[in-house]
Amino acid sequence: MAAIDEVVSAYGAAWLEKEDAGRLRLLEIAVSDEFLYQDPTAEIVGRKALAEHIAGFQKRMPGAAIHITSGADHHHNRFHFEWRMVDPVGQTTLEGRDFGELDRNGQIRLIVGFFGPPPPSETADN
Repeated sequence: MAAIDEVVSAYGAAWLEKEDAGRLRLLEIAVSDEFLYQDPTAEIVGRKALAEHIAGFQKRMPGAAIHITSGADHHHNRFHFEWRMVDPVGQTTLEGRDFGELDRNGQIRLIVGFFGPPPPSETADN
């Protein structure tokens, strides 16, 4: 069973990897065969489809990069971490948080990503 930090690190490195074969190798470490990825703009099923999605992101956003900016907080096979997207000159363009679930082998079976901070509460005391 892989450690959470190892799997999340390989997952994050896959988002930075420019070569298709290297990206797929990293995802073989990080995500399970039945992997599901969801964010506000996409729903991806499977490791190969995620590798293609990342390649598409890199093509659509040349020079942009996504970096994991926190450790993975985890319990009961669930985890979350924060990330940021930077433009080609290193300026942050978007921040977010991913929530996930590990399978019984310690690989990621689910990632649900959220962009930006949560909206303010309508009932929060000021």
